[in-house]
Amino acid sequence: MTDLWLISVPLDKTSLTNVEKLKRTIAKTNLASCCKFSIPDLKVGILDSLLSVSDDLSKLDTLTESVIKKTHQCMKEVMEQSGDKVLENALANGDVPLLVSGEVMTCCVCFSVDLMSYMTKFQWDKAKYPTALSLSSLADVINKEVSQMETELKSRAAAYSNVKTSLQSLERKLDQTLQTRCLSDVVRKEDLVTSEYLTTLLVVVVRGSYLQWERTYESWSEFVVPRSSRKLCEDGEGAMFSVTLFKRAVCEFKAKAQESKFTVREYSFDLEAKKQQEMKQCSVHKKEQYGIFVRWLKVNFSEVFVAWIHLKALRVFVESVLRYGLPVNYQALVLHTDKKRSKRLREELASLFIHLDPTATSSKTDQVSCDIPGLCQHEYFSYVCFHINTNLLEIS
Repeated sequence: MTDLWLISVPLDKTSLTNVEKLKRTIAKTNLASCCKFSIPDLKVGILDSLLSVSDDLSKLDTLTESVIKKTHQCMKEVMEQSGDKVLENALANGDVPLLVSGEVMTCCVCFSVDLMSYMTKFQWDKAKYPTALSLSSLADVINKEVSQMETELKSRAAAYSNVKTSLQSLERKLDQTLQTRCLSDVVRKEDLVTSEYLTTLLVVVVRGSYLQWERTYESWSEFVVPRSSRKLCEDGEGAMFSVTLFKRAVCEFKAKAQESKFTVREYSFDLEAKKQQEMKQCSVHKKEQYGIFVRWLKVNFSEVFVAWIHLKALRVFVESVLRYGLPVNYQALVLHTDKKRSKRLREELASLFIHLDPTATSSKTDQVSCDIPGLCQHEYFSYVCFHINTNLLEIS
């Protein structure tokens, strides 16, 4: 298990010096990996709007993470828990700068990358989230995108589930008891007598009643052909017998069979062929819907994940302005560590940046009581810090 934190510190002389100390420390001790997290200049607005946006972003963060989890879970269920298939599809489409002769070019290439790489090489998508928009407008864009995705996910998941359930229902009917299973591999044309006057019925006889069947079936009607019964197949519960009789006696024979607790199964080659065709069509339809749904999940998992990381960037920006004030002047970093080293890393961060808020301690978690939503988090440190749920990132 790993920990991934988005932190920001102001660009004052002391903090800058301590950022360099942090980089040297973690390089020597392997406490974590550290990289810059680039956030563009965004519109600040007034203080009241920042406080309101901060609260809205927190709620939107919870919603977006929930949609990511639902999409990923749906992906696993549709792909029937195949880890390799989920791995291939749980990617993020992002702009990655081109490196030419050691220089970063202004043009970018868009392709799929694993989630952790997207996170550590994050580039703000100005086409989807224009920086000219206000913070509240950017939040609205993400909220609309995520909400629509959640609604469509529910609809598509329900539709695919119905297709899958229909096929499973047909398969169960064709592969269960002798009363419902497919008989195309059991009954041959020569087993059935069909003429102007004669017909053949198929009767399900439970195990233990074979002798009763043999002794009584001829007596149920004077129009039953003597010694015409044949055992066609057998399973753990009983057997399927055929019997030939005159068509005029079918109703009478069925009534007697029911009285004796034998089941006459309706059967014809045309009916059987129709059932097989129905299952084939349903199977083809499921494969088609599978492909469509998986492609949708792949695209939209990427979209919602990208939206989520942009949302994290928005939260870092807003909290940094609220915490460090104007003009906007801070540095955002991604820290990637593991559970065993996270406590020591927290202590190192607390020691380096305690000057930002001497009242904050690394152990002060879930204890902050504050009426200002923009300044309250579940974990409070002297620096701005947001936790990234690495369970989502580690699937790739």
